[in-house]
Amino acid sequence: MQTSRRDIFLLACCQGLLLINAAGLISMSALIGYSLAENKALATLGATTYVLGSAVSTMPASLWMGRVGRRRGFMAGAAINILGCTLAAFALWLHSFALFCVATAIIGIYNAIGLQYRFAAAEVAAPEFRAKAISLVLAGGIVGGFIGPASTQVGRDLFATPFLGSFLILAAFALVAIAVQSLVRVPLPTPEERAGGGRPLRAIVRQPVFIVAVLAAALGYGIMNLLMVATPLAMNFCSHPYAAAALVIQWHVVGMYAPGFVTGSLIKRFGALKVILAGVALVAGCVAVALNGNTVGHFVAALVLVGIGWNFMYTGGTTLLISSYRPSEKAKTQGANDFIVFATMLISSLSSGALVSLAGWERMNAVALPVLAVVVLAVGWLTWLRAQGRGGAVHP
Repeated sequence: MQTSRRDIFLLACCQGLLLINAAGLISMSALIGYSLAENKALATLGATTYVLGSAVSTMPASLWMGRVGRRRGFMAGAAINILGCTLAAFALWLHSFALFCVATAIIGIYNAIGLQYRFAAAEVAAPEFRAKAISLVLAGGIVGGFIGPASTQVGRDLFATPFLGSFLILAAFALVAIAVQSLVRVPLPTPEERAGGGRPLRAIVRQPVFIVAVLAAALGYGIMNLLMVATPLAMNFCSHPYAAAALVIQWHVVGMYAPGFVTGSLIKRFGALKVILAGVALVAGCVAVALNGNTVGHFVAALVLVGIGWNFMYTGGTTLLISSYRPSEKAKTQGANDFIVFATMLISSLSSGALVSLAGWERMNAVALPVLAVVVLAVGWLTWLRAQGRGGAVHP
């Protein structure tokens, strides 16, 4: 199989458009929640329902795309996002926190479907290029890091209701995404893939390589999400303006996706497990920075470090995951992986607002350290199993 660089580029563009939506939503959701919610500890509930919408739709979306193909699924996701953004704007006009949370749940469906771009990249790449294809598509998110928060800042005061215009701008970007998605050529599911089958899911998820892949991706995403969601609120508590919070989120998303230009090469050279451990070290560095100050510079440095660490853990985990299933098992394995990732994010989102409000920014960062220890132990376990000739992959 030859690598389709054209489709990897288009998928990277889709990833960028997805992250415009995600970064824009994260940069403003806690502030919107704080202004609308009577109980301020629920300020991040909108981000939580966003993750909940992703978690609930992940498995159905994966199975559905396993039958109808990637392109149709991607376009449906962007269309759903337009509906969600329009509903969010209406919720702000009504000053309804409950309706706003429903809207972000709908927007979360787009995120769940969009996270399949990395798997689509692997499907249009030759086996030896898959890790690099995944990382290059993730690198497309750099665009979202700059444009997403900047767009919400531009749209914040377009109308009398703050941030109403921001959601209309995000809906317009989703319309552009549909146009780009229509050009993507990912191979349609084979009859074997449509039929499903293969091993039972319980057998797949018991594999050491699956367990470590999911732990790296899910816990890396959970920690990153915990800190990212709380950042605008924590900065507001420190009397930093919204423009500063938007700047921090911009550089955080750059940290998340800029390493995509090299992560695939690093995995090819050093292996996924070593790259995951490097990611753990970088996230620990984020905690160290956060514990030493709360200036804008500290927030930028901490969020950039956790972004790079997430990239290494998530890309390494995804690369491991691809080796855990056969073609007939692809849809359900990918769906199970992403469901676990989103369930972890759901817990971190739900905890984020309460932790930063009650415990403070510094103590909330300290929560990450024992979680990182779990990933280190899991990687050590799989390394030991491989040294014993166990814990191997289904295919190279």
